[in-house]
Amino acid sequence: MPMPTPTSPARAAPASMSRHDTAWLLGGLALWLLATLWVRPLMLPDEGRYVGVAYAMLHGDALVPRLHGLPYFHKPPLMYWIDAVAMALFGVHEAAARLAPAIGAWLMGAAIFLDLRSRLGLREAAIALGVLATTPFFFIGGQFANLDMLVAGLVTAAIVLGARSVEAPDARSARRAAMAAWAFAGLAVLAKGLIGIVLPGLVLLPWLLAQRRARAVLRLLDPLALGVAALIVLPWFTAMALRFPGFLDYFFLEQHVRRYAQSGFNNVQPFWFFAPVMLLLTLPWSPWLIDWMSASLRPHLRTTNAPDAPVALYAWWVVAVLAFFSLPQSKLVGYALPALGPFGALAGLAVARGRAWRWLLPASALGCVAVVAGIAWHDDGSVRELARTLRAQRQAGERVVLVADAHFDVPFYARLDDAPLVLLDWDDPSIAHRDDWRKELHDAARFDPAAAARVLVKPAELAQAVCGQRAVWFVAPAAWQPPEAIGPARQVHVSARASLWQATAPRSACR
Repeated sequence: MPMPTPTSPARAAPASMSRHDTAWLLGGLALWLLATLWVRPLMLPDEGRYVGVAYAMLHGDALVPRLHGLPYFHKPPLMYWIDAVAMALFGVHEAAARLAPAIGAWLMGAAIFLDLRSRLGLREAAIALGVLATTPFFFIGGQFANLDMLVAGLVTAAIVLGARSVEAPDARSARRAAMAAWAFAGLAVLAKGLIGIVLPGLVLLPWLLAQRRARAVLRLLDPLALGVAALIVLPWFTAMALRFPGFLDYFFLEQHVRRYAQSGFNNVQPFWFFAPVMLLLTLPWSPWLIDWMSASLRPHLRTTNAPDAPVALYAWWVVAVLAFFSLPQSKLVGYALPALGPFGALAGLAVARGRAWRWLLPASALGCVAVVAGIAWHDDGSVRELARTLRAQRQAGERVVLVADAHFDVPFYARLDDAPLVLLDWDDPSIAHRDDWRKELHDAARFDPAAAARVLVKPAELAQAVCGQRAVWFVAPAAWQPPEAIGPARQVHVSARASLWQATAPRSACR
């Protein structure tokens, strides 16, 4: 079936009507994404970790991400800044803590919608937006508090605007689009690192070269546009490099190059991992795209005329992103999110050929809400209720000790205003070779040894660490028993995952 043309009735609609409908559609998307942010507790470890870093910024250094009081440089700070501001403005709760991924999802949907509206018309753009919005991968990703959806939305905007720059009718429009594209790419770098630039380049440059439009690349490399990205990216990275020796090597080489190129990290998956991930997590829409691809997509992939250009670009976009993240052994589901916008757009164009979308949209929306409700009902990883008990009974200034687990969500739910101690055998040489929370804190210790000496407590140091406290609280494994060295203790709360103890006479442990 031929692609919709620019002269379709939807495209010919009055501009005022188009703007009105656009406002309603994008406003509806925002409400859809915000409506269930509060429903479920933070999931561990990822949501607890990233929200914990953002929460710590409310009580300390807003420039340096800190995990349990230690500099945490696995990722840059944009998500933490967004969520910290949200919690400062709207209160400390799950909805505010998940605002960053919701913004990323909205940005992804808005960028794809506006691109399709200008190329193919309001009808096709609106259907594609509805398909994307009711895709479980999009809906859940938009409320999962990690960095993946935020960077995916920023990368999507950068790619769409980059394509607009090379297609602009005049130099002024091209420069404006290029500056906006590089601004979003710079923000993507602040969200998750070098992929903020690598992914847009990986999509746009081969797409242009395949169309023999090498000179168009110069529009993307406009010096003013590059300057915009530099102004966004360089201040924070420069400040961290000056303040923390070894930061650049750790952030760029260890967390980017080595993690991508070497084995030894968690989540090892086969090369083909992302193919079933995309097909399953985009149900019920993915079968429509597969059918369309087999029947009518192939003739559009080499074309450069305006109506079909998004099909070629979007198809290559999906392939490029998934291929890039398929090369390393370590793979996480969220890595595929930068390919979700074009995938959803193509699925939307496929389903727009008929009428089935009229009933599939509400059915898929109900399915998305049901998935969130199911996660909220079945999740037993959070220690939210234990932390709330701690918050209710703990007096200001009383020390909190986390035993043999990071319990990243405890500071958030207990409203701790200082970093907890973490009790573990930190001399264990295997810690440096594990890709888990132990290594995260072990790595962070190198950037602030003084803080690490206070926070990372070994069993032999526990008595001295809590000496002088009128009371000390322990969040420990359910079967844990407090050592005699800390004095009398009572169990305040117990669950399948953890127990809460209060030691009321730790002064007796002082030497």
